[in-house]
Amino acid sequence: MELELTQIQKDILYALITLYKRKTGLSIKGEEIAELINRNPGTVRNQMQALRALGLVEGVPGPKGGYRPTAKAYEMLSITRPEEAVRVPVIRNDELLEDLTVEEISFPSISHPEICQARIRVVGDAKKILVGDRLLIGPTPVNELVVVGKVTGRDDTVNTVVIDTEGIVALPKDTIGEHMSTPIITVNKDTTVKEAAKILSERMIYCTPVKSGDSLIGIFTLEHAVKAIAEGKIDARVEEVMRPKIVLAEKDTTIREAIRLMRDEDVRILVVTDKGKPVGIITDQKVMTKLLPPHVTEKMT
Repeated sequence: MELELTQIQKDILYALITLYKRKTGLSIKGEEIAELINRNPGTVRNQMQALRALGLVEGVPGPKGGYRPTAKAYEMLSITRPEEAVRVPVIRNDELLEDLTVEEISFPSISHPEICQARIRVVGDAKKILVGDRLLIGPTPVNELVVVGKVTGRDDTVNTVVIDTEGIVALPKDTIGEHMSTPIITVNKDTTVKEAAKILSERMIYCTPVKSGDSLIGIFTLEHAVKAIAEGKIDARVEEVMRPKIVLAEKDTTIREAIRLMRDEDVRILVVTDKGKPVGIITDQKVMTKLLPPHVTEKMT
């Protein structure tokens, strides 16, 4: 007998899987799920009992406990398990949606090129995407393609948005040295979260390397700032909340190679070097929003 889930149960499962991927396998609190889907925590807890009975969720006891999705949950929602998944970015109106990744892209109207629609199934809160938004999806993991279009519909029952495609393009063969941002904007490791967040805002960037003396020691992002502020750490030092990882790439690295490196290292920013000396940076968002052919981006405005 095939299981039939209610919409709230599907929402909870999608949210649980989204948070579980983001926290790299740590158990998820019911309150975190409730916040993501804008529901009462009591409602989530009640539904969790049913989902556990169906074998879709397992509880983790203890003070750091919570919930984890089971293999059956991934199978039921046709979602790739985290250890097998590759993140496919979603950019909405030039803003990268941190909590979303693409699970599947299909072209049901491919036999009718004048319609040219694509169905994009996402993992995360699809309700963040509204009709009329413009989306850039990709690059896809194998063919390194980017799909561009405007949203014409959304089906919350299967976490899918429908877009009228404006273009399907491949990443350019340019090198990162041709498109890097320079000079490198950095923050000092002892800078407060408040001051560092102000720098990101003023410079209109979402991440920056963190410096200790003459060395780069980590990356500070808007996501780190938001989390720190939510936890009451607005006056904490950047070093306490940053991600302590820097990935370098020589300036003659191609855009395609850079995207693969970002995926392999699970980062969204590369420090560009010239014979080992840092000379600039490049981010996945710049690749997506700045390096597409002009005829595609012109259609989107």
